Amino acid sequence: MISVPLHSPHRIATGIRILLLPLIVLAALPSFAEAGPEEIVASAKRVEQKLDMRVGFTVIDTGDGTVTGYRQNERFAMASTFKAFACAAALSRGEAVLAKKTTIRQADLRPYSPVTERRVGTSISTRALCEMTLRTSDNAAANAILKALGGPAEVTGFLRQIGDETTRLDRYEPELNEAKPGDPRDTTTPQAMAETLRRLLLQDVLEPQARDQLEEWMAGNAVAGGLLRSRLPEGWQIADRSGAGGHGTRGVIALVRPPQGAPLIVAIYMDRTDHPLKVRDAAIAEIGAAIFETYQR
Repeated sequence: MISVPLHSPHRIATGIRILLLPLIVLAALPSFAEAGPEEIVASAKRVEQKLDMRVGFTVIDTGDGTVTGYRQNERFAMASTFKAFACAAALSRGEAVLAKKTTIRQADLRPYSPVTERRVGTSISTRALCEMTLRTSDNAAANAILKALGGPAEVTGFLRQIGDETTRLDRYEPELNEAKPGDPRDTTTPQAMAETLRRLLLQDVLEPQARDQLEEWMAGNAVAGGLLRSRLPEGWQIADRSGAGGHGTRGVIALVRPPQGAPLIVAIYMDRTDHPLKVRDAAIAEIGAAIFETYQR
């Protein structure tokens, strides 16, 4: 088991706080080799071998800081999991961005825009676009959020401000889903995603109201029923964001709240497979079952 210390945040603006990470602290951080409950690691390895794919995950027990992972420092394409962080960036800027309205044009529509395709010609606030894309993964809505922020690079800049030196967003939907092996664009690691999600939802990087709003939006996710939610024990709560892309990419990030004990942060990614989406979903669900069984108290 590896424990990760929580860093003290310092406020720098109304909507955002920056984490100051001295070089001496960065140098002292562990390398996160395979760690933690063997049942979870074994489950990931079984899935990887059985389906001939690459799997990586990180689980953070926020009660004691213990981190469990496998291939947690390897890069994977984010696909639509980036949408949680884009909306976090919008929340950090407050009403100046959240209240800004975007008129949806026919030319703005992209593959998989189930809500915005019915709203062409109407103006929608960034706040409403975030609710929309975190609930349905609407791609045109996600692009509108990115444009309201000033482009994908603004999300990367926000992540650097809050201490994530790994995750990067370079393109818009749907190009960011290309997920070409070896291409660093639009990628992250399971470890980076888990640590950043913990900062956003459980620490004070965001103001309390913004933090609660992000969790509420993610809890309303309506397109991840076949993933972790399918194996969630009764009485547990989840706020998640899923994604899928080229070369068999599939991923999910989540805050999971057991009825007793501290919350868990989960990030699971997989790629390099030709298996259909339902098979990949079932693979993530299998790993999720091992996680939940390990942490049931």
